[in-house]
Amino acid sequence: MDSLSAADARRLALRTQGLLGARPRNPAAVLRLLGAVQLDTISVLARSHELVPYARLGPVGRPAVERAFWSGACVEYWSHAACILPVETWPLYSFRRRHFRERGIRWHERPPESVFAEVRARLADGGPVTTGDIGGAKKGGPWWDWSGQKIAIEFLLDTGEVVCTRRVEWRRVYDLAERALPAEVLAADTLDDTECHRRLVAAAGAAMGVATAADLADYPRISRADVEAVLPDTGLIPVAVEGWSAPAWADAAALAQVDARGRHRTTLLSPFDSLIWDRKRTLRLFGFSHALEAYKPAAKRDYGYFTMPLLAGGRLLGRVDPKRIGTTLAAQAVFLDTPAAVAPMAAALWEAAAWVGCDSVSIDRVEPVGLADRLHAALTDTA
Repeated sequence: MDSLSAADARRLALRTQGLLGARPRNPAAVLRLLGAVQLDTISVLARSHELVPYARLGPVGRPAVERAFWSGACVEYWSHAACILPVETWPLYSFRRRHFRERGIRWHERPPESVFAEVRARLADGGPVTTGDIGGAKKGGPWWDWSGQKIAIEFLLDTGEVVCTRRVEWRRVYDLAERALPAEVLAADTLDDTECHRRLVAAAGAAMGVATAADLADYPRISRADVEAVLPDTGLIPVAVEGWSAPAWADAAALAQVDARGRHRTTLLSPFDSLIWDRKRTLRLFGFSHALEAYKPAAKRDYGYFTMPLLAGGRLLGRVDPKRIGTTLAAQAVFLDTPAAVAPMAAALWEAAAWVGCDSVSIDRVEPVGLADRLHAALTDTA
């Protein structure tokens, strides 16, 4: 069994995630590298699916990200969460669509079959639709208070009769799978559960570089038992990682580059970035505890609403809770784990500000307070 140091494991993770060494060429290449980019409604500096390629490519144009992700070469489906996926990977989720069909519905009461027939007819006759087009936009009240048409079309999305290949002003555009997907993708949607799990675990291993069985299960959100059942057939190599109590598996191609060096990216990460999806893995790899606090009451937040970790030199060195106010990027709270984080934080803030069209950066609070003057000076020097 190969042995990896903790530093080796970090480098493997960073390289396979496109944050060390040669960068992916464009947003589409980022998606293929990661396998999935998570979607979320929160938009602070930008939406999370824009922040993920930005973290790897630098200030790539946001329209270029939208074009790459909603060009027809991608599809939205349930992976780690609601994610943009390369369209060719849609068949790998056949097992999940079967599960939804067998279950019959998710958490809503199933509407009458006449509602399903109405939705199917509208799609067949009128082409792609949003829920507003079919009279199924969300009603008032809690977010789960959906109309019958919304419930029906979401179930058809879950089960694969309908797909979403683009969003318009953040609204899903639904279309019949037989019309929207390439013929070869539809034809490949026959994989049994075991083959789906095997391919997803192998892909997760390639995207993470080195991972435990729990890590591999979390990436595409399948069960630990399903991971362990297919691991011997994935081509992943058993390894022992310094400081890890659980056995690990490494991607063979990644392992071949374990001694390679390259330039580290200095950037702010979305809380939904796949490098830090799994909080336990993040703590194990980087010694960094991080969680999204947007859904906590403000008084119970330790760091802020949409706190973005700072990646620099292959380490997570701090975090910032940013907000755009006009043309100012306001760092509402900055937390620096070490004095060495000062200069990278200043550089990352200015790069992010320029990317989102801000021409100034303000700092409201710095922890520890003893580094506040140094950060202000670094921001001035970097401007």
